[in-house]
Amino acid sequence: MDNEKLDLNLLRVFDALMQTKHVTQAGEIVGLSQPAVSFALNKLRKLTGDALFVRTPKGMEPTPRATRMAPPVRQILEMVVRDVFNADQFTPATSTHRFTLSMTDIGELVFLPAMLKRLKREAPSVALEAVSMSPARLGEAMTMGSVDLALGYYPDITRADFYQQHLFTHSFAALVRTDHPRIGAQMTMDQFLAETHIVVRAAGRSQELFERHLEQAHIQRKVGLILPHFLSIQHVLPDTDMVATVPYSCAKVFSRARTVRMVGLPMQTPSFDVKQYWHSRQHSDPANQWLRQLVHEIFSNGIESI
Repeated sequence: MDNEKLDLNLLRVFDALMQTKHVTQAGEIVGLSQPAVSFALNKLRKLTGDALFVRTPKGMEPTPRATRMAPPVRQILEMVVRDVFNADQFTPATSTHRFTLSMTDIGELVFLPAMLKRLKREAPSVALEAVSMSPARLGEAMTMGSVDLALGYYPDITRADFYQQHLFTHSFAALVRTDHPRIGAQMTMDQFLAETHIVVRAAGRSQELFERHLEQAHIQRKVGLILPHFLSIQHVLPDTDMVATVPYSCAKVFSRARTVRMVGLPMQTPSFDVKQYWHSRQHSDPANQWLRQLVHEIFSNGIESI
C-alpha cells in the first residue's frame, strides 16, 4: 500500500464505524456527512483490498480483516491524541527528569541547598546538574536546549528570544574572620583603606559592579590575595586579618559557619537584580514551567527568607 495515500481521517472513520456499525452515526462522531463517510469507507476498501464492513439488518458488520485492524487503529488514534495533540504533562512526584542549571559558584551556595530541600519533598526523583560557562557559551547552550535555566546576574542575556524573571535585588557586604582584632560590626572608611583585602575575579558579573564602583569613586585598596572563586574565601579568610567584599547573599551564607562574620561597608554600594532566565523554546514546556515556578516561590522574597 502507498503510505502517501493514507489519511488519518480514514482511520477515524474506520474507528467510528467499528463503534457504531452505522454510517450516519459514525459521521456524527467524526463530523462528516453520510456521503463523506461512505467515500472514506470506499477509499479504505481500495487501500486494504477488503470490504471491511458489510451491510446487514443489524447494521454495518465488520469483516474478519476489519476486526483484526480495529485494536491497532484504536491504539494509533489514542497515541496521536496523547502524544501529539495533548499538552505534555509533568508530574513532579514521579518524574525522573534532570534539569541543567547555569550558575556561578555563589549561585551554587545560594540556590542549590534551598532547591534540593524542596525537591526532596515535592520531586524526590528529579535531578539537578549545575554548570558554569561564559555568557557567549551560555546563550548558545540555552538556545540549543542543553541548559534549562540560568540563575543569577546575567546582564549579557538581552536577546529577544530569551525570557527573564526578577527574583530579588541585593548589594554587597564585607566579610572578616569572627575574632578580627580591629573591625567591629561596622567598618569605617579608614579601616577599609588600612586593611588588606581579598579580591575575587570570578566568572560572574556581579563583582565587576563593586570593582567599577571603587574605581569611579577613586577608592584604592591594599590587595593581598586574588582568587578565582568565591568558595575559596571561607577556607582562607578565617586564618587571616584580611577583608573580603562579596555579594550580600554570599556573605550571608558564609557567615552561617561562624568562622567569619558579615560587617557593614563604609560606603554606598551598587545593587543588582538576581533573575532567572530561559530560552523561548522552553517557555511552554511543562517541566520547565514547573521548575521556574518552584524557583520563584523559593527566592522571590529574597535571600533572607531562605
